Amino acid sequence: MAIVECEGLSKTYQQGKVTVRALNNVSLSVAAGGFVALAGPSGSGKTTLLNLIGGLDRPDAGDILVDGRDYSRLRSAELADLRLRRIGFVFQAYNLIPVLSAIENVEYVMLLQGVAATERRQRARRILDDVGLADKYDRRPAELSGGQQQRVAVARAIVSSPSIVLADEPTANLDSKTGEGLLELMLRMNQAHQVTFIFSTHDRMVMDYARRLILIRDGSIVGDQDKAA
Repeated sequence: MAIVECEGLSKTYQQGKVTVRALNNVSLSVAAGGFVALAGPSGSGKTTLLNLIGGLDRPDAGDILVDGRDYSRLRSAELADLRLRRIGFVFQAYNLIPVLSAIENVEYVMLLQGVAATERRQRARRILDDVGLADKYDRRPAELSGGQQQRVAVARAIVSSPSIVLADEPTANLDSKTGEGLLELMLRMNQAHQVTFIFSTHDRMVMDYARRLILIRDGSIVGDQDKAA
């Protein structure tokens, strides 16, 4: 069953007087439980596609269905609620809240969801233990290494059991050992809980871990390899 369906997506941006076509009539379908990499050079359109799937931006043309919801039929508030409850995000810049501790950052999404305080704390502790940060609950982002911050970001993305996690260049700021450990963690989450992961990347290691590799160049899909087949 498809958890993501995109049909005929196009997106342009204005950079001064220049119109940049980020995506050109892109269509794809991603099955639930997938572990998928959108790969291509900088400026290829992969991050734009990830942002459209996540509802962070709107296409100029085309249709998007995620978890059975048609984005074109959702009001802004409904789309925001879908992002909050069904989609986890891992950003390249981590996007942790500087004044909050690691455990408070992980709890934040659940706070917005209205989860009770005791349950929030229990779930946040469990997920931080799972990502190897049992001794870092009270550290703020500035007191953590880049790899530790990224693991907090992953914990925050998956703690509320979303249907899908979107990760933009998740290994870009990490050394190869830390990056591999992060990918192993996400693969375990994928296999244990059937959470769908979609990455944008130009990292060969991420491409190797992915079970499906979609190649994007100049705003178009130029290759699609299902390595699990």
